[in-house]
Amino acid sequence: MKKENKFKLIVQAFLTDFLFWIYIFGCISFLMNRWFEEAIPGKYIVIMGVVVALIFLVSGISIGRKVFLPTKRTDKKWHKTFWGWSIVFILFITFMVGWNLVEVDLYKFFTKFRNASGIMNGIFDPNFDILTMCLNALAETIYLALLATTFAIPFAFMLSFFAARNLMPRTFLGNTVYMVIRTIATLFRSIEAIVWAIIFSVWVGIGPYAGMLALMIHSIAALTKLYSEQIENIDPGPVEAIKATGANTLQVWIFAVVPQIISPYLAFTIYRWDINVRMATIVGFVGGGGIGLLLLQQQQLLRWHNVGVIIWLIAAVVWTMDMVSARVREKLQGV
Repeated sequence: MKKENKFKLIVQAFLTDFLFWIYIFGCISFLMNRWFEEAIPGKYIVIMGVVVALIFLVSGISIGRKVFLPTKRTDKKWHKTFWGWSIVFILFITFMVGWNLVEVDLYKFFTKFRNASGIMNGIFDPNFDILTMCLNALAETIYLALLATTFAIPFAFMLSFFAARNLMPRTFLGNTVYMVIRTIATLFRSIEAIVWAIIFSVWVGIGPYAGMLALMIHSIAALTKLYSEQIENIDPGPVEAIKATGANTLQVWIFAVVPQIISPYLAFTIYRWDINVRMATIVGFVGGGGIGLLLLQQQQLLRWHNVGVIIWLIAAVVWTMDMVSARVREKLQGV
């Protein structure tokens, strides 16, 4: 092994162990603060992380050594090694931190059920007098999701070709276009639709139009990712055959790529509409219109019997959409 490569592996192993122990000591400090109102100062956490990482790295039993520079002491079965039990410990302490951070209280969960009795009574005794109003809002939600998906399809379809690594040339321009589109799609997808709904509610006003725009933006980003990954998994044979005839890039895309992606694209699109129907209810809570907005209004007025009928309608539509979309996707996969 070359000295340069070995030095690089040592650095990587040390950084792995350092970050591992920084996380461990950070979790311990958090738990000490929660339980005893005492915490380990940040500088001591860093110092301890460096010292402990070096000790176990040199001893040849650390996680960093297992990953980058394995030794005889790390190649045993995990339950006979230090690094194996280190993983068990980090999983345990992560669970403990999560339990305390979320403030899980099983006693409260099992003893405070009476606080939700009004809601449960409303759910099992729905007020069907407002059924017509609910159906109108539900139709608004379904069409809102349909338009959002429909408007997103052409944008995502075109962008997916430029976001597929196997179609973009390995040139400066090709790499730049690929990275820019991938980055924008990831950024827009990471911002939840409910946040987009808040933005568009201020932009165009409260109502279904704001909800549709929010779901459209999120759908473009999500479908671009799904579509491009499908393109990256196509059979390269037809692409090479078309290129051999002297076809240009557009012709290669049309005759070699598109025929291989039509069925999965349709399946992904239907699945996205299914997702949008469910998400449309949530964006309604922040002014996106549809049945979500009606649900919020009835909940704020504590009209639990009205809330009950809305919940049952949402559940029925989501169940129907899930069954239908699953069946359609199953049929498309066999095409």
